[in-house]
Amino acid sequence: MAKTLPLMLFLLGIAVLGFCQEYRIEPINSDFSGSELAYTKTKNPVSIHLFVNEQEKNTPITNWEALLQELDQKASKKPDSLALLRHIFQKTHQRLLKNYKQHSTVAVLLSQGKYDCVSGSALLGLLLDRYGYTYEIVETDYHVFLEVLLNGKTVILESTLPVGGMITSTSAVNNYLAAYSSEGDLATRNISEGLAGTRINTSDNTIFRKVNLLELVGLQYYNEAIVHFNLQEYRKAIDLLTKALAYYPSERIEGLKELSIELAYHSYGYDIRN
Repeated sequence: MAKTLPLMLFLLGIAVLGFCQEYRIEPINSDFSGSELAYTKTKNPVSIHLFVNEQEKNTPITNWEALLQELDQKASKKPDSLALLRHIFQKTHQRLLKNYKQHSTVAVLLSQGKYDCVSGSALLGLLLDRYGYTYEIVETDYHVFLEVLLNGKTVILESTLPVGGMITSTSAVNNYLAAYSSEGDLATRNISEGLAGTRINTSDNTIFRKVNLLELVGLQYYNEAIVHFNLQEYRKAIDLLTKALAYYPSERIEGLKELSIELAYHSYGYDIRN
């Protein structure tokens, strides 16, 4: 296994930075009538419980339920689609997205108000799905954000920016997307630089993909695995990466799992898969 370690370290530059099977969750209501959103809650939205593991099932979600109740009341009045979107973004930050903390899961978000780009985008995606918006979740090397299609125009929802994180100007949207979609050389990066936050320098981006909510569940497990990998808790990291792959068979998730197995062998002296 020692011979494969250099290869795994190279793959790490691809694997730990980024997230593609195409499985699109089609909203029941994605039609627009004039400037109004044709609102009816989706019949089978992705459940928030998918983002909470078995040990966290008792996490209280009263704040989430309160947010849904408030947004349902707003949406039932059939407001302008852009106005409702702005309301969703602002109220989600006011009620739930309190403090940015890298590698914070949805369970931590619900109980403590701590969030990162993955958990923050997950909540916003669940709400967009519920209220019938046409949207896409974008995965990059270090970050996740959302694109919403409104009347033929793209709106960016940047969960990590409570103020200014809803970008509507066409020029500002284009500049934002250009920064993240810029192509760079493949390079090995620091394992601690996970996808849980915005990277200021995006010149070395190699990943720019559209993912769905189920794949985002996988990315949350991947985020958790990075924490345990950095602590050299390889067995826990491998368990989380196995769960991540069940939702999202991504090359960078697979790459980190293989590297974890390799390093576990060097640390423990036996193949952890046996």
